[in-house]
Amino acid sequence: MENQTYQNVTGKNERHETLKIRFIKFLKEWTHVVLWLLANLIFWLVVYFEYENGPEYYYIRLLAGKSLPFAKACAACLNLNSMLIIFPVCRNLISFFKGSVNTQACCKRSVRRLLDKNLVFHKTLAYVIVLFTLGHINAHYFNFQHLYNAKVYPESEIERTLSSLSYGQPDTWVNPVQGATKTGYGLGVIQQVLTRVAGWTGVFITIALLLMFTSATEFIRRSYFETFWFTHHLFVVYYAFLIAHGSEGIIRYQTNVDEHDPTFCADYPGSWPEMKECKTEPLFSGGESKSWKWVIAPLIIYFIERIVRFYRSIQTVTITKVIVHPSQVIELQMKKPGFAMLPGQYIFIKCPKLSNLQWHPFTLTSSPDEEFFSVHIRTVGDWTQALAKACGANSEDEIYMMPSKLPRIAVDGPFGTASVDIFKYQVGMCVAAGIGVTPFASILKSIWYRLLNNSEDLKLKKVYFFWICPDTNAFEWFSELLERFESDMIEKGHANFLNYNIYLTRGWSSKQAKNIYLLENENTDAITGLRQKTHYGRPKWTSIFPAIANENQGIDTGVFYCGPSGLSEILHRNCELHSTISREAGCRFFYNKENF
Repeated sequence: MENQTYQNVTGKNERHETLKIRFIKFLKEWTHVVLWLLANLIFWLVVYFEYENGPEYYYIRLLAGKSLPFAKACAACLNLNSMLIIFPVCRNLISFFKGSVNTQACCKRSVRRLLDKNLVFHKTLAYVIVLFTLGHINAHYFNFQHLYNAKVYPESEIERTLSSLSYGQPDTWVNPVQGATKTGYGLGVIQQVLTRVAGWTGVFITIALLLMFTSATEFIRRSYFETFWFTHHLFVVYYAFLIAHGSEGIIRYQTNVDEHDPTFCADYPGSWPEMKECKTEPLFSGGESKSWKWVIAPLIIYFIERIVRFYRSIQTVTITKVIVHPSQVIELQMKKPGFAMLPGQYIFIKCPKLSNLQWHPFTLTSSPDEEFFSVHIRTVGDWTQALAKACGANSEDEIYMMPSKLPRIAVDGPFGTASVDIFKYQVGMCVAAGIGVTPFASILKSIWYRLLNNSEDLKLKKVYFFWICPDTNAFEWFSELLERFESDMIEKGHANFLNYNIYLTRGWSSKQAKNIYLLENENTDAITGLRQKTHYGRPKWTSIFPAIANENQGIDTGVFYCGPSGLSEILHRNCELHSTISREAGCRFFYNKENF
């Protein structure tokens, strides 16, 4: 009985601790999202009630209807999010905050993990902008219908009076619909919209936004990159017309509310000259254009960003060696004056001979300790195949072409990723799925060099490496790297430093299955040739995480993943499930995901 009571209490304490961990992690990971949503909500409500209850907007609200506050509130949130959406694509700015070779990180580790989700935030902002745009357009359509009706088909004396105020004087008119006729009702509304700056600029803004949004799907980005590139640069059109959109100030507010109270005078439009409270006619002014105030700063920052990228693109890059690896993989070893990198970073490569527009991201597979920087490129697409051909990669040997015959390469970067932080932990857990193994080549090489040179700044004491792959033949070059790493670690007395596990989920033939069975008792694996045997199937994370936690009591473990999003959710959930609040009580897992 006592034992059962103890187990019940222990179980309750563990559940309480788990809930507390999840709540703390929720606050750390979602605070920025909650603050952003809260800012949108507050901003929307403030602007909405300003136009709904403000006496200066009484007359324009009376003419335009209840949809006016809704349209202006959506417009305010559009300005906010149009400002924010630029920052996540400023790669150099993000790298600065995360830290680089020459600069220290400006943010805490938890904030740097949020910076790794910059593209996710960029896409989320795009969805929100489209949502507010639809709300703004629909609301203004009803506004102009009501304004048109008030001018052509007035239903009350106040509508007739306000719509007939002299348009010749800049301070007297309030209804922007002018010269409308009673024929062609629907066509008349559209005509009135398109004759205004806000109308035709809104058309261009909407077209540019829809083209950017629809062409940013993963299928188009991967299959028709130049289409994506061209349409996404319509952001220039978007921001140019956004700044001009409100310049005409057609939503007008009353400037003499103290002398002409609209809430009282609206009931007596025919008696204004005889009434003391309404003897002064209402005066109006156009609303100030505010969009430029919101977007000018991020546009300047982005302009500087593009100058930096352009400067990097014209710097000389020398291809020192082209190596052909098995399974259609080529390795480019390059040099560039002043190039400095950290393990796990990536670069963008452009080959003007192939395309002046296409920049393709590749993870650096070299170590900062090497005299060159390199990338491994699998030649599976049109661009990569053309690049391999241009480099003369037509045999499985090192290529020694004359530098003058090699194509010119432009390099932008390097840019930081989540995996850079692995050296800030004592224990690292690296998980790669398929091609996601690439970032860890640079990390393992860097660890390799530091261990061999007995570097004192190496905080890492243990690395657990998991590679889940449907076909290891596609990445044989990485198996070769692991084999060299394994041999050198054993030779230098660091045999237990790297614990690697390769999981082959599918793709083995019947012949390979027979070899696996026959060579089961051999010292090396039948598939990879490594000392540690390949696992067949998928990892059981619910058993792996507790085992690592038990081996590393009181130690923070950094979990780094690169691969599809499906597995990411499983790993993230296990990090939360198997972490403990107190460092002394057990192991804490900190999850980091590469943008993939």
